[in-house]
Amino acid sequence: MSTYFTQASLKFLRGLARNNERSWFHTHKPEYEAHVRQPFQRLLADLQPDLAAISPHFRSDPKTVGGSLFRIHRDTRYTNDKSPYKPWQGARLYHERFRQTPAPSFYMHLQPGNSFVGGGVWHPEPEVQRRIRQFIFDNPGTWEKAARRPALLKKFEFETSEMLVRPPRGYPPDFEFIDDLRHRNWVLSHTLDDAQITGPRLRSLLAADIKAIAPFMDYLCAALDLEF
Repeated sequence: MSTYFTQASLKFLRGLARNNERSWFHTHKPEYEAHVRQPFQRLLADLQPDLAAISPHFRSDPKTVGGSLFRIHRDTRYTNDKSPYKPWQGARLYHERFRQTPAPSFYMHLQPGNSFVGGGVWHPEPEVQRRIRQFIFDNPGTWEKAARRPALLKKFEFETSEMLVRPPRGYPPDFEFIDDLRHRNWVLSHTLDDAQITGPRLRSLLAADIKAIAPFMDYLCAALDLEF
């Protein structure tokens, strides 16, 4: 077992949250590289066999540019918040076809007191939402097995912050999973505390979590005509 993140990783991100400005980041960039980005890249590399055992069509890519790791720089073009950096580090384990077509991703989020792991489809276009809703309606039995298993929902929660106020038009109100059609994002996640993030079992915990939501991800891939 290997430790990836340490208290120094969390200390850097806390400091960035308090001092979200370019001069501070550049002064402390060696700490970012040593305690956040490089350990995350090593984790992504180590997760490759775990992910391949679940699906040959998803990638855990440790490349510095164009890989799984998101840039820590924020896109400030269309927001009033001009803070230049994200006070977290995120990475997606992406489908091999995600650059050609909408696809679900597994996701890992490192942030002091707010780390989590999950997967699904985030902010899809309306046509993608329509396809997922229709697939759930047409295949409710497999949806229940993939996304509504009691053992799964004991640990994982659906993202519900952007749901429709009412069910979409055209679906019977007595449909068993009518509330699941109200989602705009179909995402399951659960939190990881700081002790888990900095502990020696992080890789095995993440591998188990990825495996637990694999049927949900398989279902979303089927809804979007993607291999799993």
